[in-house]
Amino acid sequence: MTDISAPVQSLRCPCRSGANYAECCEAIHTGERDAPTAERLMRSRYSAFVLENSAYLLASWHPTTRPATLELDPAVRWLGLVIEETVSGGPFDAEGVVEFTAIGRDTDGRFEQRERSNFSRVDGRWVYVDGASA
Repeated sequence: MTDISAPVQSLRCPCRSGANYAECCEAIHTGERDAPTAERLMRSRYSAFVLENSAYLLASWHPTTRPATLELDPAVRWLGLVIEETVSGGPFDAEGVVEFTAIGRDTDGRFEQRERSNFSRVDGRWVYVDGASA
């Protein structure tokens, strides 16, 4: 996993929860605790994209759809996240769907990525299965 410095820990979490990173996604990224819902997993994955934590992204991916490797584009800066809709994916569900818009910037300028992501539980843990452009 990516080593997160103390200054990052005290910053607002990239997932836009309003909490500090240390109080929010860090414990999920380090494996100290699991995401309790599909939406929390989606938020933690967004934070991992912001922090370029490809190891966590792979670890939180369903084993049947997970790629062997993941290379993140260093030219992409993620700027914001909006959760559009959540269907199921609660603490007692086996599956869930989260539709979101992620706002980013790359060498071509600002862009929005809207996706409808599918999540399921594997051995009691939420994992990302797949997604389609929304």
